[in-house]
Amino acid sequence: MRAVRIEASGFRNLARLDLALPPGGAVFLGHNGHGKTNLLELLYYPVLYRSVRGARDADLVQFGEPGFHVAIEFERHHRAVRLEAGYLTAGRRKRLVADGAEAERVSQSLGEWLAVAFLPGDVSLVSGGASERRQFLDRTLALADPGYLRALRQYRGALMQRNAALKRQEADTAAAFDPALARFGSAVVTARMAWCEQYGPSWTDTCNALGESMPVKLQYRGRAELASPEGWAGALAANRRRDLALGMTHAGPHRDDLTLALGAAPLRVAGSTGQQRTAAIALKLCERDTFEAAHGDAPALLLDDVFAELDSERQDRLAARLRLGSAPQVFVTAPRPEELPAALDLPIYRVIQGSVAPQREWEPV
Repeated sequence: MRAVRIEASGFRNLARLDLALPPGGAVFLGHNGHGKTNLLELLYYPVLYRSVRGARDADLVQFGEPGFHVAIEFERHHRAVRLEAGYLTAGRRKRLVADGAEAERVSQSLGEWLAVAFLPGDVSLVSGGASERRQFLDRTLALADPGYLRALRQYRGALMQRNAALKRQEADTAAAFDPALARFGSAVVTARMAWCEQYGPSWTDTCNALGESMPVKLQYRGRAELASPEGWAGALAANRRRDLALGMTHAGPHRDDLTLALGAAPLRVAGSTGQQRTAAIALKLCERDTFEAAHGDAPALLLDDVFAELDSERQDRLAARLRLGSAPQVFVTAPRPEELPAALDLPIYRVIQGSVAPQREWEPV
């Protein structure tokens, strides 16, 4: 999977853009506030058709513009694909088009263009709460397997209805959603546990390859019996009184976690900033490997200032781990070229006040 061209208008602070992209990726250099991260956000937008930074579509619209339009052209499995997305502030209307055909729902276009993004705030995958790691697992598995996305949506729908009934103190109505919770919740738990079993050792190996010398381990923390529909009846019955008292469901994958350990302690507590950053990058590389295994095609990597706060040895190790020169495209941002490892041999583009061009075009004649 290789992006060939990216187009945009009205998006963040970026000037009108029509940019051909190198096959192996590129480095985007520029001072803070000039639009480097916005460019990566643009490249990621067609993955989920929403901001990688959690912003609303309305907040992506450039000041004074009626909306934004983005398009990406890429090659996948030897075929050319074009995805477009437009948003109009008036009426808050979003329109998606795949190869000229308008999509009725966002889910119809998910999984076409795949990219894995690492932003400095993604260290919260390690340092933050359980919800951050659940979202990581759900996003990764949903983009790898449409069946997981369907099960997750059904589970969340049943959970919302059950919790609403619990808040109304309607025990019988709440119990009516138990079979749906069991059916779809067990599918969610099964997939999450399988992912952790498969990629836990890979995450450890990647952390070690990036320079982590202490023992690290990734595990799924949840009730193993909920991986089977038959295991739910007892868990829900044991919590029924508490559920009614507090108006929420206390058993299920919505309360589980992905635990990351450094020695015998949680990495989020015992790890240094560099160790947490290394662990978060390793998670993102596992996400990349998940997509490649599921789709037979490596996704692009979008790395925002990823080498900051890493010592020179870890920078070199990471550059090697990115598999430069093989299947994936890698797009990297940095404020200055000296903050990049020498092994990162990619074309350089400058981002100046929202405009993007190859470095030679900015150089004085």
